[in-house]
Amino acid sequence: MRTPRFRYRLAFLLILFSSCEKNTPQTIHRLNISNARELQEFFRYSGDNRPIISGHRGGMMKGYPENSIGIFENTLRYTPAIYEVDPRLTKDSVVVLLHDETLERTTTGTGKVSDYTYEALKQLKLKDIENNITSHRIPTLVEALEWSRGKTVLNLDKKDVPLAMMGKILRQCGNEAVLVSVSNPKEAKFYYDDNPERMMTAHINSKAVFEAYEKAGIPWKNIVAYIGPLNKSENRTLYQLLHDEGVMCMISAASSYDRLREPGRRAANYRDAFSKGADILETDYPIAVAEAIRSLVPKTSIQQKYISISQD
Repeated sequence: MRTPRFRYRLAFLLILFSSCEKNTPQTIHRLNISNARELQEFFRYSGDNRPIISGHRGGMMKGYPENSIGIFENTLRYTPAIYEVDPRLTKDSVVVLLHDETLERTTTGTGKVSDYTYEALKQLKLKDIENNITSHRIPTLVEALEWSRGKTVLNLDKKDVPLAMMGKILRQCGNEAVLVSVSNPKEAKFYYDDNPERMMTAHINSKAVFEAYEKAGIPWKNIVAYIGPLNKSENRTLYQLLHDEGVMCMISAASSYDRLREPGRRAANYRDAFSKGADILETDYPIAVAEAIRSLVPKTSIQQKYISISQD
């Protein structure tokens, strides 16, 4: 029979261990990229690169909403990663991170983002992948850029923010570890003329589009190529053309392999994407991808010198 003294000591130890667990420092993986030259080196194809994981909208996980600093931080506890995020304009021209034009799916609000001031949007809470209301709020692009400094690289998708406004925000923030998404050579030329060191994620899904970028005169060192959502035999030609120019190639699993129900099949397709030539995989499940491709990560690579693990 347990005595009161025994129960007291057991309760004390449980409280002690719980306290120690809460106070134990947590580690995060960091991408220590501080300027445009380092960013260009990190994304230069060399043939022995480390596979790069990109969290689509930051990633999807219970308790952590997409496009939130919370999901960014959580993923970095498991793996180095970059993040594709979605800048949108509020009624008073503040740029926030939110994928949809409307608020219903991801927040406690209703209606269009563009109909609300930022002060009004600050009152809303974000929902997670299971539609649970969380304590997380809608971040501004500037907040995300400041948070990401020395931790990761943000890839800014093109929504409704004018290119000139985006260029101005990036200059004011002074964070050079940023990619901007462009849909065509004209948009790429705008960013290149605005800042010759700016790196871009360009949609290049055919040889004809590849040649259009060459004709536009944008240096390949400024480009990461987005190929599409699938591993296809036609990709081989593009991989060869782009790799010969030192350009890394990205495919997105968010609308394809992430949708497979069986974890084993998903993992096999993640590995297959890299084995067939992709250098970057954009995914809703960056932590799962990190586990699936563990065996593919080389011991040495250009990227490795920019990766560290530290206490948060």
